[in-house]
Amino acid sequence: MLIGLFNYWIVIILMMIGLYIVIAHGNLIKKIIGLTIFQTSVFIFYISIAKVDGGTAPILADGITQYSNPLPHVLILTAIVVGIATTALGLSLVVRIKETYHSIEEEEIQQQDNEEQQSKNKAEESA
Repeated sequence: MLIGLFNYWIVIILMMIGLYIVIAHGNLIKKIIGLTIFQTSVFIFYISIAKVDGGTAPILADGITQYSNPLPHVLILTAIVVGIATTALGLSLVVRIKETYHSIEEEEIQQQDNEEQQSKNKAEESA
C-alpha cells in the first residue's frame, strides 16, 4: 500500500521542504530555491496522477486499447518553461536588490527601508 503511493510521499516531502525553506529563511536566494522545490513537487504530482496503469502513449495501433492522457504531460512541459523563466526573473530581482541594499537578507532590507522611512518622516515634520 505505502510502496504504491511512493511518488505521492515524495511529493509531500518535497512540498514540505520547499515550504519550510520559504518560511524559515530570510535569504532571498534560499527563498527562490524553496519555491523551485515546491514547484517541482507540483510537477511530480501532476505527472503521477496522469499515469494510467497499463496505458500506453496515445498512438493508434492494433491491440492497444488503453491510452494515457498526454494533456497533463504537455501542461507540465509548459509549466517547466514558465518556472524557469520565473526563477530567472526572481534571481534578476535579487541581483537588483543586492545592488540597491547591499544585502539579500530580508531583515536587513526591511530595517533599511524602515530607517529610510523614519528619516523621510522627520524631514517632513521639520519642513
